[in-house]
Amino acid sequence: MPWYQYPSYFLAGIFAANAIPHFVSGMMGRAFQSPFATPRGEGLSSSTVNVLWGAFNAALAYLLIYRVGSFDIRLTADAGAVGLGALLMAVLASRLFGRFHGGFPDAG
Repeated sequence: MPWYQYPSYFLAGIFAANAIPHFVSGMMGRAFQSPFATPRGEGLSSSTVNVLWGAFNAALAYLLIYRVGSFDIRLTADAGAVGLGALLMAVLASRLFGRFHGGFPDAG
């Protein structure tokens, strides 16, 4: 299999994990941090912006998984690449957003 599909699957995991908090917060009608807020990544964006941003991330994940290479969920390497990307994004998001939502105490 071509080497480039594994970085693609890894990025897909990142986008898939990033889609979840934005889409869910938006569907719940809650404002949430997004790249479109001021200050970037710290300010809050509307629930509608978050639904759209979450859907965009999910679409990118889909494209990177199913339109690059031949993804097979039964292959450990394929599923592992997606899973590692999702895990990395989940840990980074927990640390970033935890500062604003009480899940990670401020170091200062």
